[in-house]
Amino acid sequence: MRSLFMGVGKMGLPMARHLQQAGHALSVTDLDAGRLQLARDAQLTVADDAAAELARVDRMYSSLPHDQALLAVADQVAGLARPGTIWVDTSTVSMAASAQAALRCQARGIRYLRVTVSGNNHMAESAQLTVLASGLRADYDELLPALRCWGPNHFYLGEAEQARLMKLVINLMIAQTSAMLAEAMTLGRQGGLDWQTLWQVVGSSAVASPIMKAKSQQLGRALGERDFSPTFTVHQMLKDIGLILQAGADLHVPLAQTSQTQQWMQSAIAQGDGELDYAAIIKVVERASGLSGAS
Repeated sequence: MRSLFMGVGKMGLPMARHLQQAGHALSVTDLDAGRLQLARDAQLTVADDAAAELARVDRMYSSLPHDQALLAVADQVAGLARPGTIWVDTSTVSMAASAQAALRCQARGIRYLRVTVSGNNHMAESAQLTVLASGLRADYDELLPALRCWGPNHFYLGEAEQARLMKLVINLMIAQTSAMLAEAMTLGRQGGLDWQTLWQVVGSSAVASPIMKAKSQQLGRALGERDFSPTFTVHQMLKDIGLILQAGADLHVPLAQTSQTQQWMQSAIAQGDGELDYAAIIKVVERASGLSGAS
């Protein structure tokens, strides 16, 4: 069984590495030479000719940045892969683009499994991702032993775009957690509550959650020592919010709170914080409240 992994970014690289460590014969490819060097450093085999490799593998995995990349790869897979090849795509993309990719694959006998993953790059490194899959059940069952390399929790959701939608549902809640923190923590700080104590109390309260605790480790420090280094950047979250709002429009679901969060993400970019962690919208609300010294 031979596999190719296309796209070894912050998520794709550890996922490819876990597959190889589990004994899968795997080569990788990426458009970024720097990412390919990181793959070599991780002892992964870089495909010399990605097109030729795609034509002979049994399975192809991908981790791609956006709809356009997904559709470009769909054209490659449809044009080069052998009928019966399974394509496992892990990207966060729109349901519409994924459905187009499915049609292109179906026309050429390619088996297309949508396998979105929930978790950040640290969770990918430690094989603690939650795996969400949709496509033919038989394909999911066949791939499940490989998917177990990425994390302990797996969900089969249906035969079409359910995995794409479930990922957007989760990311909506993650984005709104940052918005909730921005308002709540700024309210407390503006009213004179100690910043570090705020985080300690919230972390011990009914609203504590794994993501809240993770953000507390980064941000619940002295004000001058807060760490906004990205697990997921403002730019990345803004892209996902666009997908979420498009899904809302397509399904006629009003997403007013998410629309407001989108505006705060835009403000963070305008204020020079686009490459920081998406929780940098806390600084947007702080600035709007006239708070100074917000590092």
